Amino acid sequence: MAKLSFLGATQQVTGSCYLIEMQGRRMLLECGLQQGEHKKNNKNTNNKDFPFDPKEIDAVVLSHAHLDHSGRLPQLVAHGFNGPIYVTGPTHDLLHILLQDAAQLHFKDIEWENKRRQRAGKELLEPLYTIEDVDKALSLRQCIDYRTPSPVLPGLELVYHNAGHILGSAIVELRITEDGRTRKLVFSGDLGNSQSPLMPDPAILDSADILLLESTYGDRDHRSLDETLIEFREALDAADVSGGNVLIPAFAVGRTQDILYHLGRLYQAGKLKQRLVFLDSPMAIDVTDIYEKHANLFNRDDPEFRRLVKEGWNEWLPILRYTPSTEESMALNKVVGGAIIIAGSGMCNGGRILHHFKHNLWRNSTHLIITGYQAFGTLGRSIVDGAKEIRVFGNEIAVKANIHTLGGFSAHAGQKQLLRWAGAFREPRPELYLIHGELKAMQELQRQFRANDQWEATIPEYGDSILI
Repeated sequence: MAKLSFLGATQQVTGSCYLIEMQGRRMLLECGLQQGEHKKNNKNTNNKDFPFDPKEIDAVVLSHAHLDHSGRLPQLVAHGFNGPIYVTGPTHDLLHILLQDAAQLHFKDIEWENKRRQRAGKELLEPLYTIEDVDKALSLRQCIDYRTPSPVLPGLELVYHNAGHILGSAIVELRITEDGRTRKLVFSGDLGNSQSPLMPDPAILDSADILLLESTYGDRDHRSLDETLIEFREALDAADVSGGNVLIPAFAVGRTQDILYHLGRLYQAGKLKQRLVFLDSPMAIDVTDIYEKHANLFNRDDPEFRRLVKEGWNEWLPILRYTPSTEESMALNKVVGGAIIIAGSGMCNGGRILHHFKHNLWRNSTHLIITGYQAFGTLGRSIVDGAKEIRVFGNEIAVKANIHTLGGFSAHAGQKQLLRWAGAFREPRPELYLIHGELKAMQELQRQFRANDQWEATIPEYGDSILI
């Protein structure tokens, strides 16, 4: 009988990884990095060996390109994996950017750490993988279209459905046939927020034997988009009055493009008072080009937007400027007011946003707009939780900026959306397992299923296994 093992994103929101074993074959569902720190498991599992032999994995299925779902693929290859990696078309394009960028950051981190170790007389570290491993991983990608049943292993058929989370994101349906009997496992992936300005609502499925459901926001709902946009505009207006810059840490995939859409909408309506918008992230610039390439997948009944974005995002938002080079980014240090600066990383744990913190966060006139989820242990979470001082590049920086935390921009479904989506499954209901969420969120979602639907949801521990 087929077996599923939970090897990541159990009682935390990163490091997604699930192993399916059947008929002597092994398939990995997701292969993600752990990002941030977690109270339950505060050690960096990215540096550990896999809890299986990568050479024995026959295939990998990805739900989408985010690194917490895909970031350990080069490491998997470095340890002997050589099978197909199944993805949607847009995920194929996005993976090239995300894995290459993650590799450069990894190599740079190792270089800096080894300088520190050398000065301390300690043993030097080796990178977890090479750029050749990244290239090999990318060469293994195989595209599957939405709603197209595709055999991936003997007795295992894959169907992707649009999850509405980011471009190319998918709900994974696996049809597992053994001894003439077919069982259906549905993995929600990361379900999108129905308030997304660009992505469609998650596809509705109504039958499964086993359901793995993400629970990132299992304990709360997002603010309405209308309320969030009002708060967004008020923050921008306040920054104009105070004369300072607006800093927006944003994830390169999804959040940046949503923000550009909303800023363009304000500009088109004559309500954006800032003079310039800088997209200061080489990766986000490349991703934005890919979004433009796949604009046919946008869920916008907005003829003006569709017409302009086909010519480029600068047509939609004419005051948008890209700053891909280091020199162009450094020049922004001289801009002390009247600008919106969008930069990564989205959780403020690295990237160019830290340089902008160094030059802006200590100013009373600066406005920092947090538009995305901030995991435990990240710098962004510290700021949201009220830190008065942070450490950036070895310097103590006072947090005197005005902090705005906007909940309605999330790319994840909120609690009611999760309950509604899962509620579409017919009787007999599938076995329900909550994954990809912090324990508090999982427990509250578990209570909601029990109270409202008399449906018992299981919260697995790391390493747990179930029979399919």
